[in-house]
Amino acid sequence: MNMANQNAATAAPVLAGGETGLLDSLRALPRAAWVLYSGIFLNRFGTFVIPFLTLYMKRKGYSLADTGIAVGSYGAGTLLACFFGGNLADQIGRRKTIALSMFGGAATMLLLSIADSWWTIVLFIGLNGLCGELYRPASSALLADLVPNGQRVIAFSGYRMALNAGWAFGPATAGFLADYSFKWLFIGDAFTSTLFGIIAWTALPHGVRAQKHESGWTTAVGSIRQNRAFLQLLLASMFIAWIFYQMSSTYSLFISQLGYSPAVYGALISLNGAVVVCFELIISNFTRRFDPRRPMALGYLLVGIGFGLNAFATGIPTLIAAIFIFTFGEMMSIPVSAAYIADIAPTHMRGRYMGAHGLSWGITFIFGPGLGMWLLSQGSGWLWGGCALSGLLGAAIISLPQKKANAL
Repeated sequence: MNMANQNAATAAPVLAGGETGLLDSLRALPRAAWVLYSGIFLNRFGTFVIPFLTLYMKRKGYSLADTGIAVGSYGAGTLLACFFGGNLADQIGRRKTIALSMFGGAATMLLLSIADSWWTIVLFIGLNGLCGELYRPASSALLADLVPNGQRVIAFSGYRMALNAGWAFGPATAGFLADYSFKWLFIGDAFTSTLFGIIAWTALPHGVRAQKHESGWTTAVGSIRQNRAFLQLLLASMFIAWIFYQMSSTYSLFISQLGYSPAVYGALISLNGAVVVCFELIISNFTRRFDPRRPMALGYLLVGIGFGLNAFATGIPTLIAAIFIFTFGEMMSIPVSAAYIADIAPTHMRGRYMGAHGLSWGITFIFGPGLGMWLLSQGSGWLWGGCALSGLLGAAIISLPQKKANAL
């Protein structure tokens, strides 16, 4: 019996309409899921550098154009990470892929800290995106292996709760460290990645692995091309990803333009994580009862409206309101979409399906920060209006009628 079937047999039963109690669903999660959550929390808490990368580049005297290219190189690395990470997750196992990612991410972060020219900064940012993001398809696929259909929305919500608990405390800590010295951001980032790598290597299971003849991308691409539900989600995700990437690129510059310090920016994005920690499990216990595309569509719309509201921001209250609306859209859509992918993907291709979804985000990361910075240079209203429009388009695409998914 494979891992997915074992957990399906031992998990608490799911009532019609997905009405298992929240606490029962959490208790039913296997120990390995909680180990994964702890590692995700640790790694996310230590994500000190990337959210402050634009400010770091600005302090070093680089232009917005040079900064946009540097941040975009992280997106290029992430794009490759989704491709190789998804394949490695199915081929060598989830555990080994996660550990490889964390150790590689720590090494490249330390190299980035001593880079002394624009070209070397771009190089090591890209390498950090490649190494540091390899774990994402593997961790999502491992969680899908561990938890049966019907409980995955809660499982992925728990995953995001761990991620956002780290996000709630990490950027605020990094904001204060950045006011003192950026050097400590690089050291802390590398240290927490190393710890997660040790946890993964010693305490996580391998997860499902494909047979050698089934582990390549050619087979997976053939399946994905015929899976209309998944293709629809990929297209919608690109519009939503563009909004999310503004949080780690143009948003910090916008906050600076309003006259606030890096600590204020860190506190605002930490508020995003804190709201997720407090409310996402409750919201997910409700949204899992519906056709997944309905909460995804509403969530995408709220994500766009939330950041669109920044066009009217003149002080802290409006900025907080925008973050709250954005975050509620995030909580409605992201856990559901992760569970939706796990449900419609073939078991032996979950790593590559998760990788393909990550590819759609990685493609957006290549041009997203640069486009956002260009719009910001034309006026903040253009940027935040673009976010509102992007959220509307994502909601419209995921709402389009579709034929039943055909995951081969």
